[in-house]
Amino acid sequence: MIQTLHISNYALIDNIDITLHPGLNILTGETGAGKSIILGALSLLLGGRCDTKAVRNHDAKSVIEATFSADGYAALKEFCETNDIDWDDATVILRREIAPNGRSRAFVNDCPVNLSLLQTAALHLIDIHSQHQNLLLASPPYQLRVIDSLADNGARLATFTAAYNAYRLAVRRFKHARKAMEQARDDEEFLRFQYKRLKDARLVEGELEELEHERELLVNMADVKTTLGTVIGNLTDNEENVDQLLRQTIDEAERLGDLIEDADSLAERLRSLRVEAQDIAATFAEYDRDLAGDPERLDEVEERLNMLYDLLRRQKAESVEQLIAMRDEMESRLQTLDSGDENLQELELAAKRAKKEALEIAAEISKSRHAEAVRFSEILRERAVPLGMKNLRVEIVVRDTELSPTGIDHVEFLFAFNKNQPLLPVGNTASGGEISRLMLSIKSIVADKMQLPSIIFDEVDTGVSGDVADKMGELMRQIAENIQVVAITHLPQVASKGSSHYKVFKEDTEHATVTRIRELSPEERVRELAVMLSGSEVNEAALANARALLASVK
Repeated sequence: MIQTLHISNYALIDNIDITLHPGLNILTGETGAGKSIILGALSLLLGGRCDTKAVRNHDAKSVIEATFSADGYAALKEFCETNDIDWDDATVILRREIAPNGRSRAFVNDCPVNLSLLQTAALHLIDIHSQHQNLLLASPPYQLRVIDSLADNGARLATFTAAYNAYRLAVRRFKHARKAMEQARDDEEFLRFQYKRLKDARLVEGELEELEHERELLVNMADVKTTLGTVIGNLTDNEENVDQLLRQTIDEAERLGDLIEDADSLAERLRSLRVEAQDIAATFAEYDRDLAGDPERLDEVEERLNMLYDLLRRQKAESVEQLIAMRDEMESRLQTLDSGDENLQELELAAKRAKKEALEIAAEISKSRHAEAVRFSEILRERAVPLGMKNLRVEIVVRDTELSPTGIDHVEFLFAFNKNQPLLPVGNTASGGEISRLMLSIKSIVADKMQLPSIIFDEVDTGVSGDVADKMGELMRQIAENIQVVAITHLPQVASKGSSHYKVFKEDTEHATVTRIRELSPEERVRELAVMLSGSEVNEAALANARALLASVK
């Protein structure tokens, strides 16, 4: 529900603030007073195109802001959370700002959004219908939505959507697997050749680094043996060696035992050092015994390394570990090929089962649509005929279609407004006034089912009068029992049905003429209705007639 509307620096409006109420809000005023300007400003919140000519003062921006009650808008809450828009369970605020250069900015709950997001958010909140807005009634998605809402198909549609999505997913999986299988079949011979080469290589993690180290050792074996001999000789084998010098040093240190306080402990440390040096010499000696210059082993290492380098180059890999991963992935693909036909059959069966389940749910929905189409056509005719369409015929056609996200049905509303006229789609047969009355009739039927947002009717009663006008006003009042309605009208019969009444008028200031709006008090409302009934000259008869109109509604 619209709670407040603020418009500033827009066309003839310098600044207005409107507080709207639940029920039927009536806007009246003379032609040219600015009612359409207010509606045009509201349309900007629906993503409408802005015109720099509409910016009143080119030293400031135009601002249109509407505050809505957020209660009951679960779909809008989900939309905001999905698009990272702040959500307040109390209110929703839509705002459009237009700079003098024509650039505009849009906001939802003070979060900047693009026009597409603003429009989507607004469609959850506002439904503006004018006499010339005929596309919606002729739209197949809207027609289907009407039938589904009246048939209470919400839960069934949710179940169907889940089943349909599961079916589409199963189909995608099958097609993806089939395409992969076809591609794999084309590459199978080469794939098997590559896999065999990698498998026969008997790859081991870390092998490349170990082989490179071994080759380095084998290539430099002579230098290594010479160096080992020098190290062992210095430690134990030479005429003068570390072991001999340590032994002599220990003997000398022990002689100082009675003279130096720490001599004994130092001698003990030297003995430990000698044992460590002997152990080191033994280890080097063991290396020296084990190492031998083996030309055959060097050839084996070189051959293995060349094979690994060749595999790395051919497979464009950087390590043996990557080659192992490639080998395992090839093995998996080949296993898939070997069991591919069986897997494809299983995926195809899964897709068929999912389609069957979706079709069964769609058939239930279709049955309810057919039944509701008959019922709704009768109710719509009963509701619309009193609005000056006595020869109206209505047929809601539900045709079978291929399975789609909406089910297996195509819904089309067909109308005839004159005798002997064939039933035709509404866009091919109805005038603007007839479509407006049809739309009003439909919305009076579905208002409590479709969770419609606040509805704004812009002079949909143009071209009617008398009893038809009174019945249109009554329909608007009935709709307003379930949702908020704002009606712009020139007809007193319609205006009298409102629970709140606003007058739009022009006012001359010191420098310009501006549009104003104010909510009328009960007595002001009587006078406004009297003006609408009799013109600018108001007499007691007109006032009495106005009071009678208001009293008849109460």
